[in-house]
Amino acid sequence: MKKGLLDILKGKFLVSGDAPKNWLLLLFASFLAAIMISSGHQADRKVHEISSLNEEVRSLRSEFVANRRMLQELKMESFLKEEVASRGLKQSLNPPQKIIVKSNK
Repeated sequence: MKKGLLDILKGKFLVSGDAPKNWLLLLFASFLAAIMISSGHQADRKVHEISSLNEEVRSLRSEFVANRRMLQELKMESFLKEEVASRGLKQSLNPPQKIIVKSNK
């Protein structure tokens, strides 16, 4: 077996009379090489797919955090409106304003 494999690797089986015997071994070795190449290609595709899915998960988490923050702001605004209404307060027609003075230094 070892000598036959060495003959295949050296190419001697093509010129010798033993070519029909070694043909099955060459076919089997080619089949195994094709399987290894295919499995490596499949693994690369899966790694790419996983990385794109991880990116999508990060994006969805970011969107979730933004939506949760917006919901909390709306809840607070609703709570404040209910609190103002329960105390019988009305909206001011002249709300206080902040005045900013810029100095030229």
